[in-house]
Amino acid sequence: MSRAPLIIDAVRSPMGRGKSNGALASIHPVELLAQLLSSLTQRTGIDPGLVDDVIIGCVSQVSEQSATPGRMALLAAGFPEHVPATTIDRKCGSSQQAIHFAAQGIAAGAYDLVIAGGVESMSRVPMGSARQQADPFGPSVRKRYSPGLVSQGVAAELVAGKWHISREEMDAYAMASHQRAATARDSGAFATEIVPIVADHGPVERDETIRGATTMDGLGVLEPAFRTDDNAARFPEINWGVTPGNSSQITDGAAVVLLASEAYAAKAGLTPRARFVSFDVRGDDPLLMLTAPIEATRRVLAKGGLSLSDIDHFEINEAFASVPLAWCMSLGADPSKLNPRGGAIALGHPLGASGARLMTTMVNALEQGGGRYGLQSMCEAGGMANATIIELI
Repeated sequence: MSRAPLIIDAVRSPMGRGKSNGALASIHPVELLAQLLSSLTQRTGIDPGLVDDVIIGCVSQVSEQSATPGRMALLAAGFPEHVPATTIDRKCGSSQQAIHFAAQGIAAGAYDLVIAGGVESMSRVPMGSARQQADPFGPSVRKRYSPGLVSQGVAAELVAGKWHISREEMDAYAMASHQRAATARDSGAFATEIVPIVADHGPVERDETIRGATTMDGLGVLEPAFRTDDNAARFPEINWGVTPGNSSQITDGAAVVLLASEAYAAKAGLTPRARFVSFDVRGDDPLLMLTAPIEATRRVLAKGGLSLSDIDHFEINEAFASVPLAWCMSLGADPSKLNPRGGAIALGHPLGASGARLMTTMVNALEQGGGRYGLQSMCEAGGMANATIIELI
């Protein structure tokens, strides 16, 4: 039978604010991920001892996330000791890449049953912890891109300028993200994808990050987050409209996906939810940094023999509002299909977990909305992007 990789199930934690008083801040990231792994095996009825590998995305692999968090989490969840794990870091696309590697391993015959996903506790392991004071670029990269690469926030400003996206457009997009997420939450649409997490203060069952009452007036008073004297001097053309309100939220969260080969699923009596159509990963200008999803989308559509109009649901990570807006403008996509349940501006961006979170939301939304094809893409530090197309079964 076919070695085609299939998605059997996909779940995520609620999203917690990445602050010391956030809903998930009391939970060690290993315990957070372990609860999801336990829930995934219970939902699907699989024997965890039959899992060939656990591939987990995580960006800040230091401190509590330093000891191969997938391995520690599966041991915490009671999996047999013979089950291995590894950790993937493709920055914001880490868990999407983990899913790619899992699916590609199945197609190659290396795996029959794999768990892929990601975890990031940004309240406990702050963003940038792995870098500290070190220079991650080195002299040759600095010379090639003199006078130097910039932060993602400044890159978001450059993207806004290149595509002539105004502050008002970014704020309007951010407000819509919160409204869409609030509608999905209040209608119960997220109930099938969220696994309640037991924290020190009790169970966490809903996303903490959604602000359904967000208004344009409230967003309008926020100051630009990345304007400094040095940045303003280097980029006098920037209008400086990227704020905390139209950027993704620092968040705690995890998400996992169970994959199996078609042959194994049939033998084990597992009911698949979706299949993979095509994959892509692409690099682009590391100064603009956030534009690679545009070309990755073109390539993944071509690989799948599909057109943009064939896709029913797009998940383009809302690292900053300018990213999905530029993507949509460049490709001429239908904005009503773009992040219809909100994105990282409303739901948050737990770096290593976001790719699997997007996949989980997309599978559930396609099922509930009667769609067939879904496409997701994720901008990544250094100017890269993963792209994936799935088809419901």
